[in-house]
Amino acid sequence: MATRKKSSARKKSSAVSTSRARGNPAARPAPSRPQVRRPVTAGDWIGAARIRTLPLAVAPVVVGTAAALVVDHRFHWALALACLAVAVCLQIGVNFANDYSDGIRGTDARRVGPTRLTASGRVTPRAVLTAALVFFALGGIAGLAIVVRTGHWWMLLVGAVCIVAAWFYTGGKRPYGYHGLGEVFVFIFFGLVATLGTTYVQVGALPGEAWFGAVAIGLLACGVLLANNLRDIDQDRQVGKRTLTVMIGRTATRVLFTLVVLVPFAILGVLALLYPIAWIGMLALIPALCAITIVWMYRDPRELVVALSLTSVTALAYAGFFLWALVG
Repeated sequence: MATRKKSSARKKSSAVSTSRARGNPAARPAPSRPQVRRPVTAGDWIGAARIRTLPLAVAPVVVGTAAALVVDHRFHWALALACLAVAVCLQIGVNFANDYSDGIRGTDARRVGPTRLTASGRVTPRAVLTAALVFFALGGIAGLAIVVRTGHWWMLLVGAVCIVAAWFYTGGKRPYGYHGLGEVFVFIFFGLVATLGTTYVQVGALPGEAWFGAVAIGLLACGVLLANNLRDIDQDRQVGKRTLTVMIGRTATRVLFTLVVLVPFAILGVLALLYPIAWIGMLALIPALCAITIVWMYRDPRELVVALSLTSVTALAYAGFFLWALVG
């Protein structure tokens, strides 16, 4: 019986081979289709600039300008616009720098969010690096214009530190963003430095309102980063990227996210004792609470992209209401 089965199997194998040799399409293995990469478009570059994070660049300038108007009721529009140019260019620059650094390390190879340019292989790392350097340079030029206008030459050092910190967030041999310090960077530079710097270059002083606003905006910026890192927690663990979220886990990150998003509204409540219109700023709690709900209830990590966007919107709305409260 065993001999007959082997003989039958050989005949079937021979028949299949003969059928393939004769060109029977049904018997041929399906040909592998070469993967065709979609050409890079302007939309891809705009997406890589991470537009949803740009409110974090606008918000500190709005808050810093509001605090400046408390000291001097004249609107220094040229300096305010220059500060905005610095903030936006550095934000885009750091986004491209992260795309480049994470891409060449392979950190973005299994990301959940939108595909990055470098990781996709459709753009050379050099091109992405060039884009980062261009925006850093544009930010530097705007900063130089501010220094020339105000005469505060020591601020050149502050600008240089900002660019170096932006690069080593994910760049260099030991990026601090890979060792749980990303939130510290965001709080200091996108909160304190951006807000206080905007106020100081306009009026040469730092009133208490500027400090309150700087802390609030810095905390909201941290919230955006926490939502981003919570989305990527599994992928970051696999590639050895030790963000604060990887270190403390999902539950602690959710608690921390809730705190950094809600504390700014406690600050707004304190300011409302002096500026009653600030109570209207509590309307910004609507997107904030939606973001918190998503962070606690999400099932698919992609849902956290919405939480990230809502937190950015919260920061911008908060800044707008802050301005209204102080100058209204």
